[in-house]
Amino acid sequence: MKLVKLIANLGYGSRKDVQWMFREGRITDADGEVLYADDKVEHAQIRLDGEPLDPPPGMVLMMHKPLGVTCSRKDGGRVVYDLLPPRYRVRDPALSTVGRLDRDTSGLLLFTDDGALLHRIISPKSNVPKVYEATLANDLRGDEAATFASGTLLLESETTPLLPAELEVLEPRKARLTLHEGRYHQVRRMFAAVGNHVEALHRVSVGGLVLGDLPAGEWRMLGEGAVASIFG
Repeated sequence: MKLVKLIANLGYGSRKDVQWMFREGRITDADGEVLYADDKVEHAQIRLDGEPLDPPPGMVLMMHKPLGVTCSRKDGGRVVYDLLPPRYRVRDPALSTVGRLDRDTSGLLLFTDDGALLHRIISPKSNVPKVYEATLANDLRGDEAATFASGTLLLESETTPLLPAELEVLEPRKARLTLHEGRYHQVRRMFAAVGNHVEALHRVSVGGLVLGDLPAGEWRMLGEGAVASIFG
């Protein structure tokens, strides 16, 4: 791929913008030598204003999604893309969220521009577990774990039972729930089905990838090892 198209596809500007960057000498190699648009250079050796380029297609990052933002490109309020560099909105191929967390749910959110990887993570065949911590309005009764693990629980307006899910009681009104599928507002609807209400919801892991101490609103790029850990 020609350098102008490569850099434009990463979101740094239009092709015309990038051509001007070359003319102004802003694009160099790792040694500071000015590059020209028809040069043949490895991606990792290219610098823009002295800084390495963003990763090529295949990029994966994780975010600690805070409350109050939506997993959407357009919304009346704040969206998760507002927390990323503006150029990430216009990468080609597009950077997309891997599944969604609603506005009132915080925690681990993945992004990638690799469509095959995205579908592999969310596919039921991959059986990638997702772990949530829920704070509840009422004390747990004690029978919820057996109900959720039964594989017979039906959510309102649905005809297919949920897959078995594992519940760990942390406090009288706090629990950790591991899901093996991803239905609409599933955690909230599961607790509603047993007569409770989720007051706060936080996703702590996807597969073997754990959010850890990443601060709310922050994000980081994932290497191959971290991506592989998603699938155990």
